Amino acid sequence: MKIQELSSSKYPLIKALNKMKGLNKCRKKFVIDIVNLFLSIKGNINFLQLERFSQGCEQGYRNQFEKSFDFMSLNKELVLENGGGHYTIAFDLSYISKAGKSTPGVGYFWSGCAGKVKWGLEMSGIAAVDINNHTAFHLEALQTLNTSSHKSLLTYYANILVDRKDALLSISKYVVADAYFSKNPFVNGLTKNSFEVVSRLRNDADLLYLFSGVQKKGPGRPKKYGDKVNFKSLIPEMLKNVNDCGKTKSYSGIVYSKSFKRKINIVIIFFTT
Repeated sequence: MKIQELSSSKYPLIKALNKMKGLNKCRKKFVIDIVNLFLSIKGNINFLQLERFSQGCEQGYRNQFEKSFDFMSLNKELVLENGGGHYTIAFDLSYISKAGKSTPGVGYFWSGCAGKVKWGLEMSGIAAVDINNHTAFHLEALQTLNTSSHKSLLTYYANILVDRKDALLSISKYVVADAYFSKNPFVNGLTKNSFEVVSRLRNDADLLYLFSGVQKKGPGRPKKYGDKVNFKSLIPEMLKNVNDCGKTKSYSGIVYSKSFKRKINIVIIFFTT
């Protein structure tokens, strides 16, 4: 049985593959065939299914799948060629249920749906958010493995992005992640490698205003920071009102974070009833 090629997906794929280095003609043809087959075959896909719906053989597909492939570079080229041009990098984790004990990487991971730690697998997902088109493009998915050599899981997650920084920085330097990643090992690990992190702070975040008054004369180090930021009573001179549409009020400004030991740009949003 043969299937009809999806020409709408073939030509952008060929254009992206031609920009990648180190791929011969055979490898390019294999990637094009696999993408076409995965988009066309319904139900479970295995090597016998690939042989049944194509002109290739089962052993040939097995041999090609044993070789590594740089999906990050391929997806990056597709995004830059077909996206709107204004992106941010999104990073998040996904729990996968697994009952067995023999699968590599199986262990206890946080499940957001269950709200607790469960036995299974974990995947780190990286995507390029197209701001102009209000959509996101998948870049790469990686299973959480070999975390014992890192001081913490957050350091491990940061290294995933740092190891791919050349490809990611060509898309955007801004990384968007949820509040779990708003901690020192992850944030400082990325900012040291030219990234900027956009996230939600903890509810008990300890922030200080920058001192803008007159310095006292005499010996001693100049005063850098002022009062602690009280979210229930903001100082208008330090945080500007950037949006007031009736239902929400937004304030923005530069403050000092004790946790990150650095200046950060915060946005505080109040919702009115």
